[in-house]
Amino acid sequence: MVLNYIWVAFFLIAFVVAIAKLIYSYYLSSNSEILGVSQELIDKNRHVFGDIVNAVFERAELGFELSIGLTGILALWLGIMKIGEQGGAIKILSKLVGPLFTSIFPNVPKNHPASGSIVMNFCANMLGLDNAATPLGLKAMDQLQALNPKKDTASNEQIMFLVLNTSGLTIIPVSILALRTSAGSADPTSVFLPILIATYFSTLAGLITVSIIQKINLFKWIILAYVGGGTVLMALLIWFLGGLDQAALGQFSKIASSTLIFSIIISFLLLAIRKKVNVYEAFIEGAKEGFNVAIKIVPYLIAMLVGIGAFTASGAMGWLIDGFAWCIASIGLDTSFVDALPTALMKPLSGGGARAMMVESWGAESSLVDSFTGKLTSILQGSTETTFYVLAVYFGSVGIKKTRYAVKAGLIADLIGIITAIILGYLFFGSPDSEGKIDTKDGIAKALSIDLSNNQFDTFNGVNLTDYAQYELDFGEYIKEKTAHNGQFLIDSVYFDGTGFILETMYRDNRSYYSKGIKQKYQLTIKHGELKSVFYFGNLRLEKAIIDLNEKEHFQLNQGQ
Repeated sequence: MVLNYIWVAFFLIAFVVAIAKLIYSYYLSSNSEILGVSQELIDKNRHVFGDIVNAVFERAELGFELSIGLTGILALWLGIMKIGEQGGAIKILSKLVGPLFTSIFPNVPKNHPASGSIVMNFCANMLGLDNAATPLGLKAMDQLQALNPKKDTASNEQIMFLVLNTSGLTIIPVSILALRTSAGSADPTSVFLPILIATYFSTLAGLITVSIIQKINLFKWIILAYVGGGTVLMALLIWFLGGLDQAALGQFSKIASSTLIFSIIISFLLLAIRKKVNVYEAFIEGAKEGFNVAIKIVPYLIAMLVGIGAFTASGAMGWLIDGFAWCIASIGLDTSFVDALPTALMKPLSGGGARAMMVESWGAESSLVDSFTGKLTSILQGSTETTFYVLAVYFGSVGIKKTRYAVKAGLIADLIGIITAIILGYLFFGSPDSEGKIDTKDGIAKALSIDLSNNQFDTFNGVNLTDYAQYELDFGEYIKEKTAHNGQFLIDSVYFDGTGFILETMYRDNRSYYSKGIKQKYQLTIKHGELKSVFYFGNLRLEKAIIDLNEKEHFQLNQGQ
C-alpha cells in the first residue's frame, strides 16, 4: 500500500510542479525585459510537459534495455548460486555461524527446528539467494511463533531475527552487480567491497541495538569472538584502505573484488564436485530461476522508472535534492553525496523503488553509472534491506499485530548502514569536489572537463554547435590569456541536468575585469556515450550584471512615480 501511494505521488507532484512552471514561464515572458531572463529559461519552463512525456517514454525504454542485460547476468549468477547451494555452501556457513546464533537466541531450545531455519535463512541472504532465503525465513517465523506465548505480539526472538534480516548482510550483491554490468559499467565490481563493509556495520548496529534492549550479554566469549573478531578484521581493512592513495585504492579494490568473487565461484564448483553434483545441470536449473527472476523484476523496474522519470523531468527531484544540499551545506558538510540520498530514503520503503532511484541516478543512457553518485547509490542500494516490506511480510505471515520496537531497531540499523555507505563512498571513490571544482562528476563529463582544461578539443570534431556556441566556445582563447597574464582557467562545474550536462568554465587573472572570474555556461547533449551538441547559455557574470542593472532601473522608475 505504501508503494502505491509513493508511485501515485510521483505523478501528482510532477503534474503540480509542471503546472506551476508553465504559469511561471508566462510570467517570465511578460516581464522578460524587466527581469533580464533568457529565452532559454522561458522555453525550459514552458516545455516542461513535453519533457515529462519524453522522460516517461525514455525511462520505459531504458528499463527494457537494462532488463535484456539483467536477464543474462542474473541467469549466470543464480546458476552459480544453485551450484553452491547443491554443493552444501549454506550448510557449511550454517556450521560456521551456528554458535553465534545460539547465543543471541537464548530462548530458542537447543536443537529446535527454528535454529536451523534461522541460520539457513541468514546464510542464504549472505549469498544473495533470495529465492531460498524467503521460504526459509517464513518457515523460521512460523517455528518461532510456535514458541511465542503471545500470538499477536512479536517475541524477542522474532524481533532479533527480523532486524538481522532487514540489516541485509550480503557477501555477493547479485542484483546490483548485474544491473551495473547491464548498464555498461567499466568496473561493475568496484562497489563489491564497500557494500560488504556497509552491510556488516548495518548488521552489527542491528545486533547491538536489539541486544541492548533485550539485555543480551554481548561480552560472552562466543559473541565477542564472532562480533569482535569480525569488527577487528573490518577495522584493519578500513585502516589499510585509508592509507592508500585514490589510484592505489581503486586498483586494490578492483583486484580484491574480482579475486574474491572468482574464488567463491571456484569454491562452489569444488564443493559440488566433492558431493558429486551434476554441475552443468545445477547451473542450468539456477539459470532458469535467474531468467524467471529477471522477468518478475522488469515490470516493477519500469513502473518505478517512469514514475521517477516524471518526477525528475518536472524539476521536483531537483528541488528535493537542492533542499537536502542546502541543509547539508548549512552545517558545513560536503554536499557531493546529496544526489544519492533519494535512493537511501527509498530503500527502507521499497526495494524496487530504491532500485529505480539508483538507475535514475545513473543518468541518460546510464552515462553516470561510474560517477561518484552512480557508485554511491549502488553502495546505498546494497547497504540495507527493505525494512518495512520485510516486517510487513514476515509479521503478517504469522498474524503478529504488535511489533513492539522492531521498526525502531530496524531503522537504526538502516541509518548506520546509510552513514557507513556514504563514508565508504568518499573513502573508495573520493569526493568529486576537489581542486576548486564544484560538483564535478566522474565518467564522460569529467573526462570532457580534463580534455578541455588541457586544451584538447578533438571531442568537438563533428559536433553540432547550436546557436551561438560556435562563436562563444572560446576555451582556447582563455588558455592563451592564462599564459600571457598568469591566469587560471578551469572547468568550474559539470553537472547532470536530466537531458545532458551543464558545463561552466571560469577564467580569472590579476586584471580588474577578470579578477572576480569570468564564467561561461553551456549545455552538452550526450547520447550513447558521445557528445552530440553544445548549446551556449552565455556569460554568467555579464548576465548577472544586466539583470542587476534592469532591476535597479525598474526600482528607480517605481520610486520616481
